[in-house]
Amino acid sequence: MYPALAVADALQEKYGAIDDGVDILYVGSPAGMEKDLLGRTAWPYRAVDAGQVRGMSPRTLLGNSLKLWRGYRQARQLLVAWPADVVFVTGGYVTVPVALAARRCRIPVMVYLPDLEPGWAIRLMSRFAACIAVSFDEARAHFPGQRQNKVWVSGYPVRAELLNADRVRGCETLELDPALKTLLVFGGSRGAKSINRAVGDILTDLLSRYQVVHVSGELDWPWVRERHDRLPPDVRARYHAYPYLHDQVIAAFAAADLVVSRVGAATLAEWPAVGLPSILVPYPHSGQHQQKNADFMVARGAAVCIKDRDLNKELKPTILRLLQDESALQAMGARARELSRPDAADQLAAELRRLAYSKGGTVQ
Repeated sequence: MYPALAVADALQEKYGAIDDGVDILYVGSPAGMEKDLLGRTAWPYRAVDAGQVRGMSPRTLLGNSLKLWRGYRQARQLLVAWPADVVFVTGGYVTVPVALAARRCRIPVMVYLPDLEPGWAIRLMSRFAACIAVSFDEARAHFPGQRQNKVWVSGYPVRAELLNADRVRGCETLELDPALKTLLVFGGSRGAKSINRAVGDILTDLLSRYQVVHVSGELDWPWVRERHDRLPPDVRARYHAYPYLHDQVIAAFAAADLVVSRVGAATLAEWPAVGLPSILVPYPHSGQHQQKNADFMVARGAAVCIKDRDLNKELKPTILRLLQDESALQAMGARARELSRPDAADQLAAELRRLAYSKGGTVQ
């Protein structure tokens, strides 16, 4: 959802005054965490039903197919009541009924691929999209049947605050000691259990030398909080643990010298935006897209990769080796920053506005 929010902000900032206001509506799933996160923004939120169909059992497939049909009808009603001029979709099953309803209503659809490889939803929607934006040139090969000018490289849009992030301000925000190296452990909103447990096993050794910002995710938070409370007071001061960071997450990115994380699509843009070296641990049950994301970063010298099954053996020596080698950190950070596309949100906003006006309407 963060790429969509970055583009929404760019639309408002660049064209809000020119177009006498830009109306934006975010559509997500009823049970997703998008609703809570959107409540922290200026954009309204609506939910439609959806469900995964690929790789499901026959019984689940039937139920989820009915959800998709129900979501399509809900999206049709929504687009009649709120007649958008253009629809921007970033993948995920909830975007399918919205895109299909937009096609039925003859509203142009822009598909944006944040990962290096498209999933089922984006492959389906790309067949009728007005244009397809991809983060990296390597992703163009996955759309061989499309017109050459229909697929274009926009880069990955990130929030403007991320591009302006500063380590000193980040340390001040999180009350970190700027004289100490900072390790960020980031599992996202839900967390990464294997990473959390592996870090917990070596926490005392890490805190004897460095400070750790640990964003555990909600699911593992009780276990992480217990570990935090059991630490001796002098060591505990170096351990900054949170279930999730909202407004302060950019401060954590900026303050860190090294991050340990999964390899979702955001990793390909947010770590480069702040020049952050990374230890990437692909989720082993996500198909191959996280491994491909990690391989992309490693091949460009911006990261190292550890298999999930090797965390207990390799995580500690890898962290210590990198945090003790300032020249290696600087080189990885520079390579990461080379991957950043600071103008991606503006480019996507401009193309969305062009699509809206080519339809003869206003930007919504």
